[in-house]
Amino acid sequence: MSRNDEVAALLEEFADRLEATGVEYKPTAYRRAAENVREHTAPIENLAGEGEDAVAEIDRVGDAIASKIVEYFETGSIAELEDLREELPADIEALTAVEGVGPKTVGSLYEALGVTTLDELEKAAEGEKIREVSGFGATTEQNILDNIPFAREARERTRLGDARPVADAALSYLADLDAVAEAEVCGSIRRWKDTIGDVDLLVASREREPIVEAFTDWPEADATIEAGTGKASVRASGTRVDLRIVDGEEFGSALQYFTGSRAHNVAVRNRALDRDLKLNEYGLFDVSGVDDPDAGQRVGERVAGASEDGVYEALDMDPVPPELREDNGEVAAAAAGDLPDLVETADLRGDLHTHTDWSDGSFSIAEMIGAAAERSYDVHAVTDHAAGPGIFGNTGLGEAEIAEQAEAVDEASDAVDADVEVLHGIEANIDAEGAITTDDDTLADLDLVVASPHSALGQDSDAATERLIRAVEHPHVDVLGHPTGRIINSRPGLAPDVEAVVEAAAAAGTAIEVNANPARLDADGDAVRAAIDAGATIAVNTDAHAPRELDNVRYGAHTARRGWAEAADVLNARSPDEIREFLDD
Repeated sequence: MSRNDEVAALLEEFADRLEATGVEYKPTAYRRAAENVREHTAPIENLAGEGEDAVAEIDRVGDAIASKIVEYFETGSIAELEDLREELPADIEALTAVEGVGPKTVGSLYEALGVTTLDELEKAAEGEKIREVSGFGATTEQNILDNIPFAREARERTRLGDARPVADAALSYLADLDAVAEAEVCGSIRRWKDTIGDVDLLVASREREPIVEAFTDWPEADATIEAGTGKASVRASGTRVDLRIVDGEEFGSALQYFTGSRAHNVAVRNRALDRDLKLNEYGLFDVSGVDDPDAGQRVGERVAGASEDGVYEALDMDPVPPELREDNGEVAAAAAGDLPDLVETADLRGDLHTHTDWSDGSFSIAEMIGAAAERSYDVHAVTDHAAGPGIFGNTGLGEAEIAEQAEAVDEASDAVDADVEVLHGIEANIDAEGAITTDDDTLADLDLVVASPHSALGQDSDAATERLIRAVEHPHVDVLGHPTGRIINSRPGLAPDVEAVVEAAAAAGTAIEVNANPARLDADGDAVRAAIDAGATIAVNTDAHAPRELDNVRYGAHTARRGWAEAADVLNARSPDEIREFLDD
């Protein structure tokens, strides 16, 4: 976690605690400041070292907030925030993880019932105490009780987008050590699952102690959990990071083993057994002439193990990309030479879902187009929020504003003068019945319409299915945006009949979005595969609200890979002319 992210998280906590204690207006200012600190290109610690005036130069960071940021770097804490924590000694992060529980709810339940933890919240709901609090009722109480297990489970897993930067930083640090011959992440993070337990790292080296010592001295590690001769664990940015060191001749087999999944490994080991081979973390061994193959881990002649590809090749298989290793047919496909040629991040030629400061983004149209140009994109779509259900405040655009923005997009495109084809679109809203809440004449004038559910995300599966089918069949809808509306570890979102929705999308010529925002990753890999099997097109978009969020595209690309997507399946892996042909069809 960068210091900018660290300070932004403190400001967000500040906002939550202010809101919980009944303060108005200030929470919004703190949240806007947090967003801009997080997105600011200069390290916040450098600005703080220059003083309050330098920090206050960040957009929407006023003098009062700037002084608190400087105070944090000078003293290690913010006195007013500490006072708020003392005034409301609740685990606000854990409690607000329960869907339907916001900061104001936390404040009310603490004041009335003394609730400070998830366990206390659950006990209060089970004891029917919440319904007795003014402003609450039996239905609200039951909804809270129903959502606590999801919140508790979410706290046990870390979002991929939070853990991957930690893993990347640790991997880079280890790879620079002279004693390290090879280094790689493994486990679920290498398979790019949407949540992970711990970050797992594997290193090949003949040396042990120097690497363990260097790892536990890693500047980004907050604490050492354990340290042995060939293993060590630290905690960084709230995430456990485990290191294992193996010899070079075992690195490939260990990488295959520790990447998983368990089901994939069982299928591969069974294939080895059918060939009188034994596969484990130490290598692939020929046990055809061994009386007792189970006598030890390194029994028989090693036939592979130094490289992961070599292990698969020795089993007469094509190497299986980590994202596919879930025992969903990939072993048979690898044996038959039928694995897909998976889409790469570099294949993506533009982004078809982004926001600007015309709605809830933080940067101008020109700045977002410029960011696309810096990434050598061929196409970039401006798709700000339309007004409608689930769009809070005044951030959504009405029909007149959408028409006005069309001119602004043309002007910004001319001003940037980059070799990027700019599309003017909108992120329209799908209401609870599946209607698009922006009028048809306005939609018809746009280059691109992304339609997304933002409200009524708790409806039952049948209603959700009918709703999304109606949306994808709308003649002006080009892309179904974040189809379930889920926020990982925060809300589960809709649970439609995925096969029915993607079949309708394929028939209507509507693309299914893989929203690359690491808090969403929606559609997920299973839905992507269902869409591809149905003949639907995929669009990998970032939903970026700031330039740096365009870099989240890698999370979307790997999620699409988990669904067996090839470049030919992805709309924005095509040329601008081909994209326009799809949109005009």
